[in-house]
Amino acid sequence: MAKKKAAPARQKPTSQQAATDELSPPTERASANDTDGYVVVARRYRPKDFGELVGQGHVGQALKNAIETNRVGHAYLFTGARGVGKTSTARIFAKALNNPGGASVDFDSGSEVAASIDSGQDVDVIEIDGASNRGIEEIRSLRANVGVRPSRSRYKIYIIDEVHMLTMAAFNALLKTLEEPPEHVKFIFCTTDPEKVPITVLSRCQRFDFAPVEVSEIVARLRLIVDTEGVSADDEALELIARRAAGSMRDSQSLLEQVMSFGDGTLTPDSVHGILGTADEKRLAELTLALADRDAATALAGLDAAIDAGIDAGRLAEQLLGYFRDVMAVAVGCDANMQRHTPPSTHDDLRQLADSWGLQTVIAAVGMIDQTLVRIRQSVYARVLLETTLIQICNLPDLQSLADLTAATHDGQVPANREKKKSLAGAVAEPTTRIRKSAANGIAEPGQRNGRASETPDQKPAPANQQPPANQQPPASQQAPDQTAAPTNQQPPANQQAADQKRATVSPQPSVQPRASVSPQAASNHSSPWNQQVLDAMWSQIVSAMPEMTAAMVRRAKSIQAGEAGDARVLRLVFPADSMMARRRCEAAGNRQAICDAVQQVAGQSVALDFQSLDGPERPKAESAPPTTPKVNRRQRMQEIESNALVRSCIELFGAEITKVELHEPK
Repeated sequence: MAKKKAAPARQKPTSQQAATDELSPPTERASANDTDGYVVVARRYRPKDFGELVGQGHVGQALKNAIETNRVGHAYLFTGARGVGKTSTARIFAKALNNPGGASVDFDSGSEVAASIDSGQDVDVIEIDGASNRGIEEIRSLRANVGVRPSRSRYKIYIIDEVHMLTMAAFNALLKTLEEPPEHVKFIFCTTDPEKVPITVLSRCQRFDFAPVEVSEIVARLRLIVDTEGVSADDEALELIARRAAGSMRDSQSLLEQVMSFGDGTLTPDSVHGILGTADEKRLAELTLALADRDAATALAGLDAAIDAGIDAGRLAEQLLGYFRDVMAVAVGCDANMQRHTPPSTHDDLRQLADSWGLQTVIAAVGMIDQTLVRIRQSVYARVLLETTLIQICNLPDLQSLADLTAATHDGQVPANREKKKSLAGAVAEPTTRIRKSAANGIAEPGQRNGRASETPDQKPAPANQQPPANQQPPASQQAPDQTAAPTNQQPPANQQAADQKRATVSPQPSVQPRASVSPQAASNHSSPWNQQVLDAMWSQIVSAMPEMTAAMVRRAKSIQAGEAGDARVLRLVFPADSMMARRRCEAAGNRQAICDAVQQVAGQSVALDFQSLDGPERPKAESAPPTTPKVNRRQRMQEIESNALVRSCIELFGAEITKVELHEPK
C-alpha cells in the first residue's frame, strides 16, 4: 500500500503579515495570507464606518441624521463620478441599519455582520451589478425574493451598482415594488450617469450627489496609507498623484500602489512622473513660456524632448489643457486656491504669463487644445496634431488688444488702463512730433498713415525748434500725389506758427487722452482763409491725421463741405442713407473731437462739426449739394467693406471671408 503523504507543517505568520491582519477585515485577511492572494490598496483601505468616509461629509451627516431620527427611506440613489465612495457609503449605511444591537451610527465594524457585508457575502445585503444583470428576468427574480424576510438581520437591503444600465423594461418591472416595498426591504442604487435613469425611478428615491474629493483630502488619505505601509513619500509626489486622480479616491489609491511597486521604497516627484508618463512642472513652464514668446521652434524642440523622455503626446496635451486652465483662472483674478492642476507656489509665474498673453488669447488656446484632444482620440498621429496646435498657438495674434480696440470703437476712446502692444500701438496712438509739425504746415510726408510716418534712410525729422519761412512752400517731391498744394499766400499767421512750434516740442503720450470739446464761439478764427477749395486740397491729409477707426467712419461720408455760421467755421459731413451707423459714431464725443483735432493739426483751423444725412430733415439744398455720384454697385461695396481695418483684422484672425452684402433701407 502506498503511504499517505504527511500534510506540510503550517508556517507561523511573520510580523509583517500580522500587521496586515490587524489592518485588514477578517474576510480579506485570509486572502492576504494566501500564497497567491493579494488584496489591493483600494480594498484594504476602504472606509469601514462613517468616520473613515473621506470627502462626503454632507452625505454621511444626512444618513446619520436619518438613522438617529428614525427617518430612513425605502429607496436611495447615490450619484457621482467613479471612485468617490458611492458603493462604500452604501455598505456603511447597510452595516448601520443591520447592526446586531439595532440601527445605530456607532456600530461595531468588527462584528460578523459587518465583516460579511464588507466582503459582499452577507445573505441579507444583496449586491447586484446592473451592467451584467440588466434584463427583465433578473428583476422578476428580485421581485419574487423581495417578500422573503431577512435571515438574521432587521432589513433585507438591495445594492444595485450602475443602475442606469438596466433596460427600460426592467425599470418598468421594478417601479411598483420600488414605490411600495415591504417594510423589511431597502433599496440603494448607485450610478455614474443619473441622466439615464428614468424620471419615474428618480421620483421614488432620495437622491444624494457625491462630489469629487478635494486634493488636500486625498493627500491626507494617501499619507495615512504610505505611513501604514512603511513607505517614504514626498508631499509633492503625493500631491501629483492626488491631482492626477481628478477627484477620485479609488483612482488615487490605484496610482499610489502602481508607483509604490515601481519605486524602491521612496516616492519622489521624478518617480511619479516616470511611472505615470507625465511632464514635470519645469518642462511645462518652459513649453508654455516658448508659446507665450511666439517661438514655435523652441516649442517644437521642447515637445520633441518630452516625447523622447517617454511622455505620451496625448498625456502632455491633457497637462497643457490643465495648465492653461489655471492660467485662465489667474487671469480673471482668482487666488492660488483655485489652481487645480498646478501647485499654489506657481501663482506668481502664472500671473506673469496671464498678463503677457491676455485673457482672450488664453481662452483661444484652451479651445484649440481641447479640440486637439478630441482629434487625438480618433487618430494615430497624436504628435503631429499636437505640433500643429502648438504652432497655431504661437501664431495667435494679441486677441486681448484686439478685443480692447473693438470695444473702444463704441465711443471712440481707447481704455487708458490697458497698455497696448507695440503691434497695435500705431493704430491708436497720437501722431508723432514730426507729423504734428509737417501737418500743421500742409506737408504730407511719404509713408504717412493714420497720423504716423515711416522713416526712410534718407529722411530725418526736422528739429523741433525749426519752422519754415512764412513764404516758403513745400517742394513738389514732398507733396502727396493725390493732393493739391494750397495757394502760396495761404500761410498761418506768426502767432499760429508760434503755437504750433510750442505744441510740436511736447512729445505725445502713447495713449489717447480725452480732450476738451470745441465750441462754435471758441472756433472763430478768421486769420486764415476757409473755403471749399482749401478743404478739398487738405482733406486727404486731414483724414490721415485721424485715428484709423475714426477715419474709416469719416470716409463713409458722401460729401465734405466747408461753410460758416456767424463767426464760427463749420465742417459739414453729409452721409448717405445707408451710413446712419457711421454718422452716429462720428457724432460721439471722442470721434467728434478727433475730427476737430485733425483739422486743427493739418489746416490750422478750429471748426465746428455739422452732420447731415441725405434722407433726414436737414437735407442740403440742391444748389449747395455736390454733384451726384453714381450708385455704388455690389462689387464696389464688397471692396469698400474689405478695406475696412476692423473687417481686415477679423478676416486675418479667424480666416473668414465675406460671402454676402445686404443693404438695409432705413425705416
